[in-house]
Amino acid sequence: MADAFVPKILVLATEKCAYPGADAVGKAHLEYPSSVYILRVLSPVLFPEDFYLRTYSKGIDGIIIAACGSDCPYHGAYDRLAARIDTLTTVMKDGGLNVERIRLTAICTVCIKAFLKEIAQMTDNLVRLGPVNRALAGKLYQESLQRLQTSVNPALLGCNSMSERVSL
Repeated sequence: MADAFVPKILVLATEKCAYPGADAVGKAHLEYPSSVYILRVLSPVLFPEDFYLRTYSKGIDGIIIAACGSDCPYHGAYDRLAARIDTLTTVMKDGGLNVERIRLTAICTVCIKAFLKEIAQMTDNLVRLGPVNRALAGKLYQESLQRLQTSVNPALLGCNSMSERVSL
């Protein structure tokens, strides 16, 4: 009998809001699946589109971006993050990668039930969808890198020509 699919979920948790909320889950001795990986981040807006696609290509099945929402201490960061995720979901949808694999949500420092609910909903969605198509995600990741390389002015990188750029 084949082993049951256990989805791998990455949670990007902001250090000012969502990470304390996730930490409160542990302090309350509550549980979530061991296949959930929480990464404490200053602000998820710092992660470019290709980060998410590469993460899928490496075997993460779903990503929850647990941010501060309108309480973000960095002016305009949440709006820029939401715009980036909109762009990312368009790329995913157009490329054939199900957009239910990513979720942007606001989690506060005491949102224990909301945090657990997000984990449970993502887990249920991913069990229904099955494992991520790593090859497809890898293709979308490479295309994203190509878009990035063509959009960057070599002079801004201190390069005299396109061929002098460091390969990402």
